[in-house]
Amino acid sequence: MTGYDSLGGNGGGPSSTGGAVCHWLKHMKLYRVVLIVVFCLLSLPFVFYNLLVHEESNVQHSDIHRTRSQLFTFEDVSPLKAADLKLRIDEMLRMKGTVSLELRDLESRRQKLQSDIGLYNQKIDELKQELARQQTELDRLKISVEQAQVAQREAVLRNTPELALPRALFSDTLPAQMRPIDAAHSRSCKMSTCFDHSRCSLTSGFPVYLYDPDTTSVVSAGYDIDGFLKTTIKQTLGYNAHLTTDPKKACVFLVLVGEALSEHEVQKSNRYVAPQGAADGLGAPNLSSLNVTRLRLLPYWGGDGRNHVLLNFARREVGPGAGNMLQGQGMDTGRAMLVQSSFEESQFRVGFDLIAPPILGPPGGDVWQECAPMLPARRKYLLSFQGELLGQNGSMVGPRGTDDTESDTVDEFIIEHLKEMSSGRTQDYFMLQFECVPATEQRAPSGLRDWSLCGTDNSRKSVLKESTFALLLAPGGGSTSSTLLQARLYEALRAGAIPLVLGGDQVQLPYAETIDWRRVVISLPKARITELHFLLRAIPDADLLTMRRQGRLVWERYLSSVQSTVDTIVASLRSRLGIPPKPIPSVIAHSVFNSSFVPLKSDPVIDTEPEESLGPIEPPYPSPAFRRNYTATLVQSREMWNDWADPFALYPQLPFDPVLPSDAKFIGSHMGFRPIGKGAGGTGKEFGESLGGNYPREQFTIVILTYEREQVLMDSLSRLYGLPYLHKVIVVWNSPKPPLEDLRWPDIGVPVHVVRAPRNSLNNRFLPFDAIETEAVLSVDDDAHLRHDEILFGFRVWREHRDRVVGFPGRFHAWDVNSLDSWNYNSNYSCELSMVLTGAAFIHKYYTYLYTYTLPQAIRDKVDEYMNCEDIAMNFLVSHVTRKPPVKVTSRWTFRCPGCPVSLSEDDTHFQERHKCINFFTKVFGYTPLLNTQYRADSILFKTRIPHDKQKCFKFI
Repeated sequence: MTGYDSLGGNGGGPSSTGGAVCHWLKHMKLYRVVLIVVFCLLSLPFVFYNLLVHEESNVQHSDIHRTRSQLFTFEDVSPLKAADLKLRIDEMLRMKGTVSLELRDLESRRQKLQSDIGLYNQKIDELKQELARQQTELDRLKISVEQAQVAQREAVLRNTPELALPRALFSDTLPAQMRPIDAAHSRSCKMSTCFDHSRCSLTSGFPVYLYDPDTTSVVSAGYDIDGFLKTTIKQTLGYNAHLTTDPKKACVFLVLVGEALSEHEVQKSNRYVAPQGAADGLGAPNLSSLNVTRLRLLPYWGGDGRNHVLLNFARREVGPGAGNMLQGQGMDTGRAMLVQSSFEESQFRVGFDLIAPPILGPPGGDVWQECAPMLPARRKYLLSFQGELLGQNGSMVGPRGTDDTESDTVDEFIIEHLKEMSSGRTQDYFMLQFECVPATEQRAPSGLRDWSLCGTDNSRKSVLKESTFALLLAPGGGSTSSTLLQARLYEALRAGAIPLVLGGDQVQLPYAETIDWRRVVISLPKARITELHFLLRAIPDADLLTMRRQGRLVWERYLSSVQSTVDTIVASLRSRLGIPPKPIPSVIAHSVFNSSFVPLKSDPVIDTEPEESLGPIEPPYPSPAFRRNYTATLVQSREMWNDWADPFALYPQLPFDPVLPSDAKFIGSHMGFRPIGKGAGGTGKEFGESLGGNYPREQFTIVILTYEREQVLMDSLSRLYGLPYLHKVIVVWNSPKPPLEDLRWPDIGVPVHVVRAPRNSLNNRFLPFDAIETEAVLSVDDDAHLRHDEILFGFRVWREHRDRVVGFPGRFHAWDVNSLDSWNYNSNYSCELSMVLTGAAFIHKYYTYLYTYTLPQAIRDKVDEYMNCEDIAMNFLVSHVTRKPPVKVTSRWTFRCPGCPVSLSEDDTHFQERHKCINFFTKVFGYTPLLNTQYRADSILFKTRIPHDKQKCFKFI
């Protein structure tokens, strides 16, 4: 009670209030409490909702950029918006699709703008390149204009009337009748006293007339000219370009007077086949067979026989004879020249008569099979000789008989010393036979003091092929030349034995006016017989092989066959008169198109990348031709006869033409020269404006051999557009099928001649077409890809090495270390090469003539057999003529043509055939003429640091 009192006593404080509430609750009923709780629970969501709405309004006012997604999220919480959820999602998806389309459209516009920007940038680059190319073209045109102005000034200076041909020295008449001359005058004949030069104009072409030996006979009754000689001489002269059938135009008249046979011998001769170089039974022509009266009755004899040439060929022994026709009573031949192999020293008219070898070979054709290999340099026998000396009375000199004369004493001493030398203590072997076996003995004709031939032609050949030197002893009895001596010379050169003539200047060799026998024969006086062995041992291998090679060259070209003998006689007479030979024939380039067909042209494919200025654009300028017709035979006569071994034809140009001194280009001889910087020199800019060098300006011709690869050919032709110094392009169409009529040929700015080949042959690559009007010829395969700067650099290098092959892909011949007796063709990378393939090489047109007309037919046949190796053959030929290796330019080793059809060189048999070709060509030539070289040609300023204001000769070479 006290408690309550105290609380009640405090009525106004907290304790009193709490107590009142509790008191109220105690007395409240339970349902009222439940109602209050339910009310609170129901009113709570409404209060919470109002708070959220109020908060959203505040958020919108504070951040107007708030995304609507949050609002929807909050709204979705409300169960009142659940029904619109699907519609809102669909609306959102539609809005998303619309936005995506707009974004894609904007992206495509952006990409298009970027593409347009790229195209415009590319166009700007192309325009810059075109500007640079046009600027380069403009520079070239400016240079071309300057060059044209120089050419015009030269033409004005040269504007003189063409030099007309001289007036003919005689009218077309027959030789007038003259009074015969006496025998004394005849024996002293010279060209100035006994030859009528008025019938042989310099421009006449040296026409030669042959009396028909079948209808015109100058031999006595009971004799006739050997049938083989009559037929062969007529045939071989028929192939000679100088032969004429009009006696009124003739410069000289040829009369076949020997070899004359008796009627019995004629019957034997008609059954006799021409020997292949056999000198068995060879003797002198029969003195009694010539009828001087018949000689003077020749229709064009003219009383004294001027400009007549008596051909007295010896082929085999015909019985007793005096040795030459000028000997004896009544053998007066007037002013006629005599051509034969046997002369007496007192009766040979130097510079008028002509010593010719006997007829020992075949009528013509390849003769390389008759020759022995040139190697080794030193053979089994150091010296060989097979013969027997007969005195004028028929007795043998030496152990079997001696004439009491000084000459016989010398001959006996020589024989004894040679025998002593061969039997002495030495490592050298000798084959010396001074007595013939009676069964095979071939004696000299009775009355002729000379060394007879022992054995047969085959037996002597077998000995000579094993001999380093062959001894030739001079005939006795005052003879300066004998048929037997000439036969020994013929056999020695054929077998590759170096002739050793013991007799000094007493002996006259064939065609001594033109052939330099010092390079072929060792000539010693008889007094040096004791020094003979020492001299032969002192000659090194290089000189041995040089003399052997030169001897074979002389034998093949001038002695080997009837054709070569006849051609050499005519060429010797013509050279004596200073008359140039006939021009060598070119091959007519027949177009592959019909005359009425016009090939379709297409625009060239122009390289848009700017190139360096490589040279001016010039109109076609052919190389001057036949400018040295009358001087080449004077200035280079020795080279023509002994180095090139080709005095039989006149060539338009030669790779051996002399070079003017450097100052001649500025003093008096400036025509055609284009020195660098007008003579001041310079680097790339000045270098690209002129050819410079040591020769006048010129251009080159491209020859392309193709076979049914039209598209490859068209691509190759298109790349030639704008190539400086290009004269024309010759396409050799090797296929029997003509080109397609709808084939479009690119217009490259120069003529393109499509030549129909006579047949499918790789030899057609080197045919001397008349359409080739330049000295320089670039031989190119149809799939070879060369840049312009590479071609022009090769052209400039060739101008300094005109006599050699200058090109790009190098190859070499490798010795087969396994077999040790053959060569292999090798295309591997090497620091030494010996060939430049003519699939991309410069050569002189002169070599196309040699390849077609001079190269042995067996080589061209082998090229056709394998359809391969024509490039190896050309390298063999050039190295054989010049004794120089080719010149390789730039670093190019191979040429790849992407997309080209498979070529012949891809076949494995290609290399096997090339191995065989090298060994076969070596057999034909007698040795391997290829020479090794260890350098290549690059531009002078290549990899050289130069000032920034200067340019290199070539950017990439």
